[in-house]
Amino acid sequence: MTKNFFKIAARTFRRLLLPLVFLPLACSAATKRPNIIFILTDDLGWGDLGTFFQNARKSAAKPGEPWTATPNLDAFAAGGARLPDHYCAAPVCAPSRASFLLGVSQGHANVRDNQFDKALEDNHTVATVLRQAGYATAAVGKWGLQGENRGKSGQPDWPAYPTKRGFDEFFGYVRHKDGHEHYPKEGLYDGPKQVWNGTREISKDLDACYTADLWTAWAKQWIVKEQKDAPAKPFFLFLAYDTPHAVDELPAQAYPAGGGLKGGLQWLGKPHQMINTASGKPDSWVHPDYANATWDDDENPATPEVAWPDVYRRYATAVRRIDSAVGDLVTLLQDLKIDRDTLVVFSSDNGPSIESYLPGRPLRADFFNSFGPFDGIKRDCLEGGLRVPTVARWPGHIPAGSVDARPSAGYDWLRTFADAAGVPAPARADGISLLPELTGQASGDDSRAIYVEYSEQGKTPNYKEFAPAHRNLRRGQMQAVRLGDLVGLRYHIQTASDPFQIYNVQNDPRETRDLAKEMPAMEERMNSIALRSRMPEKSAPRPYDEEAMPALETMPDSDDVLWKSYKGDFPWVPDFALLKPAAEGTGTSVTLQAMPKDSGGGMMFSGFFHIPADGAYHFSVATDTGAVLKIHDATVIDADMGYRAGAEASGTVVLKAGPHPFRLYYAHRGSVAPQLDFSWSGPGFAKGSISAKAFRRSGE
Repeated sequence: MTKNFFKIAARTFRRLLLPLVFLPLACSAATKRPNIIFILTDDLGWGDLGTFFQNARKSAAKPGEPWTATPNLDAFAAGGARLPDHYCAAPVCAPSRASFLLGVSQGHANVRDNQFDKALEDNHTVATVLRQAGYATAAVGKWGLQGENRGKSGQPDWPAYPTKRGFDEFFGYVRHKDGHEHYPKEGLYDGPKQVWNGTREISKDLDACYTADLWTAWAKQWIVKEQKDAPAKPFFLFLAYDTPHAVDELPAQAYPAGGGLKGGLQWLGKPHQMINTASGKPDSWVHPDYANATWDDDENPATPEVAWPDVYRRYATAVRRIDSAVGDLVTLLQDLKIDRDTLVVFSSDNGPSIESYLPGRPLRADFFNSFGPFDGIKRDCLEGGLRVPTVARWPGHIPAGSVDARPSAGYDWLRTFADAAGVPAPARADGISLLPELTGQASGDDSRAIYVEYSEQGKTPNYKEFAPAHRNLRRGQMQAVRLGDLVGLRYHIQTASDPFQIYNVQNDPRETRDLAKEMPAMEERMNSIALRSRMPEKSAPRPYDEEAMPALETMPDSDDVLWKSYKGDFPWVPDFALLKPAAEGTGTSVTLQAMPKDSGGGMMFSGFFHIPADGAYHFSVATDTGAVLKIHDATVIDADMGYRAGAEASGTVVLKAGPHPFRLYYAHRGSVAPQLDFSWSGPGFAKGSISAKAFRRSGE
């Protein structure tokens, strides 16, 4: 991204934020834009939260089913909303986090599968959007999306370091593997790790710093500093824990009493005493609720119960530590009197893990049934691998004790946070804004689909809780589509024609009864949704990459191209859907004749391409500012961030003959004349402008 881009953005938003009619109810001109905190845990299962599952285990009181507790997160959920049908974008950390940050599904993200440490695409992120909307931005904790180090003489130069992807400040682990160790200086089980504070590596100063404590203490002091230095400026904080995943190390001492400004974790900022829990002994403190916990290991009431295995006391303590940290942060917001001005979201990057790097201490996800009432774990596209424990809190805006049961996904948060900030999301963003339903202003729309793809050469665990068909199930190439109450699922995909299994996950959360034979039209629809929701990524090839997107089953009523024009000086190509058009009408082709005559604006065109024959079609645009082309829900051309005026941007997509809906977004800035050259080529015809006949059913 260029310095000029940010200059344009800053100038734009001074004019854009209040005048535009886009502002939704939650962020009307009379409402202060909220601070936003997004808390992301590492491998925390849907079933690990008390309010989702563990409290029910406690109530059942079965000696052979141990349970844990998350009292602060339960209170958090009671004061806001539970999102029980929230999905991660992918069932492993790197692609899941990439999709969250970019605001796109795995059908469009550049980081897919197990591409740890790959550079996050230089494109819009949650942080760039919010920073350009006037927010202070910071990331703390785990990153793992930095790309190859190009630095010389010991000074690292990662192309996708957080401060190069929209964050003003970063404190944490840059490299993926570093997040496997929770004492960066001591490196008790996985060796010493690097912690970066901006451009400085400071691990030598971090004696006895348990990372969950370290990230929380830094986050607290950053919030306090922001409120002191710029109280009128909203902030966005991405707090990314690296626990409870990996070595299951214990904290150094008990969580400090109280919370907020004066209590709880505190940032001291002194070398060798960086936080107030650094005076304890590393890997030593077990939460008292679990220190002497026992269970009926053989399910025989006649034999005495035995102590929990050490690894589960550790896991439960790690989860409880996060719970304490969340309570500490909420108290801080209350102490600063910004609780009602702050939207806080808590979630996880994927389902529960069975990875424990402690020698001789294997971890199983079925001890606490961290997968909840579902089958599958991390790396599965079954519900247990994709459903993640998600709660949102914004007092006075999100009704206390509410439930948003609409299916949602990790890539929805970019649109949601843009909505909260009162700005239109970039047109390339996938997903929807969750804000209207969270705030009780609109009911859910089940017509949207959630799309997931992932590939991993492993198997689902052989747990007795899982359906027999899922035990030792070979994964390979996988896809999942959630549409309303139904999930379309494919495992070990060999060809594009492999059928989807269909499950009603409201009635059958473990996905045991395949409805595909009873619902052949739905199976075909799931296949169509999957093909229409993605573009191939060369670094993550799929068996269906060359399969043609199906045309619509029914012919559109009209051959017209609908156009809408908008006034404004937009810093990116926006999704105009929630903006009020200055004018609208229909035409026979894509032209800029109705473009507003002032210095800035944009247009959105929608209609149908009537594709004459099956094959690969190559679309191109050249503009003065930028454009985005979507066919169905696939982003075929993204000529926005980093686009050079006048350059040709293109994309190729394989289409079946017949009608295909499209949306073309165009933005214009500056004093140069508006320009939008739209061309294509395809089977049997050379490159040329897209004329009116392309939009006609007859093709004439």
